[in-house]
Amino acid sequence: MQVIETIAAMREARRTLRGRVGIVMTMGALHAGHLSLVEAAQLENDHVIATIFVNPLQFNPNEDLNKYPRDLPADLALLGAAGVDIVFTPTPTMMYPDGFQTSVIVKSVTNVLEGEIRPGHFEGVATVVAKLFHLTQPDTAYFGQKDAQQVVVIKRMARDLNFPLEIVVCPTIREPNGLAMSSRNTYLTGKQRASAGSIANSLKAAGDVYEAGGREPSTLIHVLKMALAPELMIEYISLNDPLTLTPILQATDAPILLSLAVRLGNVRLIDNSLLPLGLNNRHAITQVLGGSN
Repeated sequence: MQVIETIAAMREARRTLRGRVGIVMTMGALHAGHLSLVEAAQLENDHVIATIFVNPLQFNPNEDLNKYPRDLPADLALLGAAGVDIVFTPTPTMMYPDGFQTSVIVKSVTNVLEGEIRPGHFEGVATVVAKLFHLTQPDTAYFGQKDAQQVVVIKRMARDLNFPLEIVVCPTIREPNGLAMSSRNTYLTGKQRASAGSIANSLKAAGDVYEAGGREPSTLIHVLKMALAPELMIEYISLNDPLTLTPILQATDAPILLSLAVRLGNVRLIDNSLLPLGLNNRHAITQVLGGSN
């Protein structure tokens, strides 16, 4: 496995690869969710590139950039064992040198959900993903369902800017109690992890009501709220069109993205589910969430 730190070396290494190339973009602190993306990329490509870059542009001033978990040696060991060909680990000054003043702005799909709570976040995401697509030239890029809005934003950007690649969305990988795997889960105490397991239970409860014929948004939101552990502080619960992220305010039989953000102590957690529940598989997620490329 090659570990590459500079843009020039990354470009040179990419020129040597023949056949299909898949990419998995990460901010490190790897867990089984990341490795599931690597596994999918391994099965479907001749070569796999992983990136590790804690992107400062997607953190707001009051967020945890300096505290974000980092363990590069452990991450490299996991990626090496998984058979990754290249790991690209640029520094912020390489990606954003002095005088850097260009950004990628994706409009309407960034104005709701996380975009409303974290202004500027998706400008940072779109900018770094566009740069990494350009530098690594992948044929296929793999993302996780947990960051559903991010998927919608990236697929919109890829279509609009004509990136010649396929975007695959893989189902959320969960801990034994259902908690969606996240690097930030390391901040949780054992008791908090147990409480956070109610997030997945609440999504399932709302999904069961949907499956039984319940379509009113207010009913689905109420069921989800009632199934959450009381110590979880809700930032938002939202039903949105999974293609456009337009809020769904009336009963519909069309697919729905049900998502939420909560706080547990100082830890912020997000999760989501497509409704009907049968859509939460790789093929459906890739086709429905943000539309197909």
